Amino acid sequence: MTDLEKHDHSHHPDAIAERLAIGPRVNYLRDWVYGGIDGAITTFAIVAGVVGADMSTRVVLILGTANLLADGFSMAAANYSGTKTEIDDYQRIRKIEERHIELFPEGEREEMRQIYRAKGFEGEDLERMTEIATSSKDHWVDFMLVEEYGLSNVLRSPLKSAIATFMAFVLAGFVPLVPFIAGLPQAAVLATIMTGIVFFFIGSIKARWSTQHWFWSGLETLGIGLAAASMAYLIGDLLGRTI
Repeated sequence: MTDLEKHDHSHHPDAIAERLAIGPRVNYLRDWVYGGIDGAITTFAIVAGVVGADMSTRVVLILGTANLLADGFSMAAANYSGTKTEIDDYQRIRKIEERHIELFPEGEREEMRQIYRAKGFEGEDLERMTEIATSSKDHWVDFMLVEEYGLSNVLRSPLKSAIATFMAFVLAGFVPLVPFIAGLPQAAVLATIMTGIVFFFIGSIKARWSTQHWFWSGLETLGIGLAAASMAYLIGDLLGRTI
């Protein structure tokens, strides 16, 4: 096995057949990252705002817990609806393409021909590719959805997206509340440190699926989170002094 295959995947015929039989996998990484970052930011922002306004630990726990559950559910519901809307729109456009192929096959075939021409095919190769691609209606429709509309035929589950968002939101958002729940001294300072670690951890983990170095990815996410928290603290401090 080569170094590339160890770090990527095998190109042995059996391995290729097994991988293709499984098909493309749906990735819910963005839901985990989105929910985790937002959960940590919003909960810690409430903590920072309450601390900045010099309110009691009881207020921190009440507002923090209420936000953790209500906002987490709200985000999950919004993600569910948004993902379902994407699927509904995909099905709508697919039906349009199926109808166009049935009613205007030559026009749709010409669209296919021009797409392949733009990719560099000419002459007999162009006609052969067009003929092959339009020989299967399902493949024809799939091709047009990708090339004409920029849509992927790999659809994400609205329920799984919602669950991933909610779980990440609650898990990451719970961290800033831990020092207050445990009644630890310097709870605000500990909450800041622990939340910063969460930000950096999320950023470092998501670098696994990008070309960015894990350290800089973690630092970037940490900066975004602390900026939001600082704003909340300053607003809380200002309101605490003026109201």
